Parts: sequence; structure tokens; C-alpha cells
Amino acid sequence: MRRLRKVKIVATLGPSSSTPEMVTRLFHAGADVFRINMSHTSHERMRELIGSIRTIEKEVGRPIGILVDLQGPKLRLGRFADGAVMLEKGQTFTLDSDPTPGDKTRVHLPHPEILEALEPGHHLLLDDGKVRLVARSSTPTETVTEVIVGGRLSDRKGVSLPDTMIKTSAMTEKDHADLRAALDVGCEWIALSFVQRPEDIVEAKEIIQGRAAVMTKIEKPQAMTRLTEIIDLSDALMVARGDLGVEMPIEKVPGMQKQMTRACRRAGKPVIIATQMLESMITQPMPTRAETSDVATAVFEGADAIMLSAESAAGAFPTEAVAMMDSIARSVESDPYYRGIIDAQRAEPEATGADAISAAARQVAETLDLAAIICWTSGGTTARRAARERPKTPVIALTPNVDTSRRLTLVWGVHSILAPDAHDLDDMVDRACAFAHDEGFALDGDRVIISAGVPLRVPGATNMLRIASIKGGFES
Repeated sequence: MRRLRKVKIVATLGPSSSTPEMVTRLFHAGADVFRINMSHTSHERMRELIGSIRTIEKEVGRPIGILVDLQGPKLRLGRFADGAVMLEKGQTFTLDSDPTPGDKTRVHLPHPEILEALEPGHHLLLDDGKVRLVARSSTPTETVTEVIVGGRLSDRKGVSLPDTMIKTSAMTEKDHADLRAALDVGCEWIALSFVQRPEDIVEAKEIIQGRAAVMTKIEKPQAMTRLTEIIDLSDALMVARGDLGVEMPIEKVPGMQKQMTRACRRAGKPVIIATQMLESMITQPMPTRAETSDVATAVFEGADAIMLSAESAAGAFPTEAVAMMDSIARSVESDPYYRGIIDAQRAEPEATGADAISAAARQVAETLDLAAIICWTSGGTTARRAARERPKTPVIALTPNVDTSRRLTLVWGVHSILAPDAHDLDDMVDRACAFAHDEGFALDGDRVIISAGVPLRVPGATNMLRIASIKGGFES
């Protein structure tokens, strides 16, 4: 099954989309990768969902990627004696280590790491920013704040800290258990929440040991200050606009989205745009015009993937949401302005053999109007570098590794195929041509360009380009 678009679609599974029949429908509607949110999923349910996806994968004969999204720390207030209080602008309100139920003057904050890290002038956003405080004085046992934006505050509401670097891991005990369970059953991508610093990624990678690729969710302003280091350590990025928009001025989020998208494109790392993309389709069969434009903007920017959250997980129209996202993406990619915008943002290749080969492959393919760029790849690097160029020419990735074939389902423009490794150079060329023909990318007489590493089976050694003609699926 060949997708008629370059950008990929990630669909979150949940109550509305948990049966094998619905997962199948979502795949045929356009989903390339399925996300399992561990905030709402037990280990048993995760195993059932992954089993369903693997069964569907065999039925359709195409690799399907799985993204397991770890919950991360949940910072919450304690409880109030009356269940809720009303805070007034300008009043003093204290957060402390006393577990006694709170009142209008104070409440328990069951996170000593926050009290230790807060400093005068730091802002605290409660209940998704509906109530806002600023610290006036702070000790390791209590922080006295002034209410900047008042409102009703009830038990266990969330706490966000845009100015504070908390000395805590991005992974809780639950995350460790969820990660081990996900690795045991097999998934391609692990998404890390609450990342503040590069060290958070290192911690996760030491546990994962290469068994899955690491996707860093950018939802904390602190992460933006070290974005380059974080991208270097990550295998992919997710622009988690919901949480990011709570902890920083919301008007800055679109610019941050563009900054992250372009930084990932330069680095050749996949980037997903997420949160509220077609939010109204949770309850309505059609999106708003603004949501349509939001999805289109991400596609125009050259993001690798666009993601549905509650729309496909808990909404009334999950299949329609995926189909709508597919339709918007295909329309954008056929727009006369699309190619000019994509080409204008192309980064210069790095001074490496692999980048030079990838840039040359694109230039040759577009100059000669070739039918496909075909990459033989072991770990996926060759295909990702080809995608970094954002070529007009379709990219086919041939790999003998099932994990690589599934990870590449997230990468812009890459049609991933699980294929036995080539015996020699002639076999490599012949079978590349056969796959291009049989998968519908090339007809008899068309030409393709093939990139690979010689000697064969040496990861990261892309150093060869070959132009070949198709004849019945084989080189003439």
C-alpha cells in the first residue's frame, strides 16, 4: 500500500479506537504510526493493542510503527478541607510541606523537590494556567506566593513551573515499569515526557540500550534553552504544544514550533507536530477552518508527521479525523506553493560522505526526472538522510531489519520495505528495481537511483550511487 503523501500521520489509540477492526480502519484511512498513551493504558491493554497492530501489519503486508508515550511526573497540589477554594488577585497564598488539608490561605504541595527549587520571582501556574501565582519568598518547607490571576482551585490540580528547573528525573517509577513492559513486548519508539535537560534523555537511553528509538517531547520551556543538545541526543522530537502553551506565553508557541521543525530538518531528525490539531472533531464530523489551516501549516513547514490525540483516541469520529488529516496533507502537497516553501528551507548538507551522497541523489533524481530514490539501509540512517533533503522524487527504503522498517514509518516521504539483504552489488540493484516496479513507483523503461554502502552490511557507510533502468522489475 503506497501513501499518496509525504508527511506521516500518527493516530493515538484509546476507548474509541481500541478494537482490531477500528485499528484496521484507521490504518486504511491513513494512519502510519499508532501511539499508545501510558497515562491511560495498563500493561495488559498495551500488550493487547500491540498484538492487534502486529496482526494487522501481517494482513496488510506493510510495516506499522508503534509509539509508546510515557506519562512522566505529574505535579499536583494536595487537597482542601472543603474540596475547593476561591483565590483573589493580590492575596497571599502559601504552598508548604504540611499534609493537613488546605484552606484559602495555604495548601500542601507534596513535592519537596519543587519547594527546594523555587526562588522569589518564579511563576507557578495551577490548573493548566487558570490560576497564576508568583513566589515572593521560599524555603525548603514553604513558598509564600502572591496571586496574580485568581480563580477557583480544587483538590489535586496540576502545577506547572515555567521558570524553575526541578532536580528530579523525567521518569517516575511508573515510567520505569511502563518502559520495561513496552520494551519486552516490542515497540519502535518511546516518547519521553517532562524533559528539561539532555541528561534526562541519557538516563532513558541507558535503560533502552538501543531496543527502541527515543522521541523527546518538548513541553517544558527549560528544554528550549538546550534544544540543540537535546536534538543531538534524541532520535526524534515531538512538539507538544498543549503543555508548552501552558508554561509559556501562548503567542510564542507557533514560533517555537517553526524553530523546532527547522532545527530537526537541519539535523535530519524526525519531528512530530502534536496537540489539538483537529480538536473539534472529537465531537464534530468536520474540523474548523482554523484547525485545517493549523494542519496545513505543519505540512507546509515540512514536518515529518502530524498527530491526532483525543480525536482518534476518545472522539466520536476517529476514522473521519484520520481521513481528514490525510486529505489536508495531500491537498497541501499538491499546492503550487508547497514545493517552493519546502525547497527554500532546505539546509546545506553537512561535510560527510553520507550527506554528500544524499544531496547528490536528490539532485540527480530531480535533474533526470527519475522515478524513485532507493536506499538500502541497515539502521535507517541512509533513508533519513535522503528524507532530510525533502526531494520531489519518492524515497524507498529497503532494509533487512524489521525494527528499522517500522521506525522509518515515521520519517517524511519514506516508503519502507522489509527486504532480505542483498548478496552482492548486482543483486542489490536488481532487487531495488524489482521493488520499485512491484510497489508501483516505476514502470518499464523508467529509471531510478540507488544509494547504498559498499562493502555491504556495514552500517553508516553510505558511499555509492547507481542509476538503473527498469525492465519488468529488473535492471536492463
